[in-house]
Amino acid sequence: MAKVGLFFGSTSGKTRKVAKMIKKRFDDETMADPVNINRVSPEDFAAFDFLILGTPTMGEGQLPGLSAECEEESWEEALVRLDGVDLDGKTVAIFGLGDQVSYANEFLNAMIELHDFVTERGARVVGSWPTAGYDFKTSLAVLDGRFVGLALDLDNQSDQTEARLDAWLKLIAPDFGLAV
Repeated sequence: MAKVGLFFGSTSGKTRKVAKMIKKRFDDETMADPVNINRVSPEDFAAFDFLILGTPTMGEGQLPGLSAECEEESWEEALVRLDGVDLDGKTVAIFGLGDQVSYANEFLNAMIELHDFVTERGARVVGSWPTAGYDFKTSLAVLDGRFVGLALDLDNQSDQTEARLDAWLKLIAPDFGLAV
């Protein structure tokens, strides 16, 4: 089995695209294929000691899901299914997609929901990311002056995605025991 589980929620396909970009940088022994969180059982999720979780932020700062007017279930519903999973001793890194121009007051807010969910269940979150280089007003996903995970804006800064992704993977590599 692969060492790292890679799970994402997506509505437009952009988060799935980033998950595939991450996977392409690793072999099958290192990282499992990306899986949409709406297809994941608690056992699937708990099977990995290392997790990379990706989410877009919807509307006014929500996780994707039915109440955010998504066409199918996503993180919102998955967190209910995964509620009893023990993540003690697991290491988690989070990446989020958002639009800092159109949603400057809730930029990447959904990341904090994933962060809080996994930390409340014992996981250690790694890969906080600087806020420099972004132009937004507020984000719940900023703790101690840094985003809780990799911040991506494919709408306004798509030209920076590859470099940010590479830098972030190098940042989390030691915590995941990865060679990048």
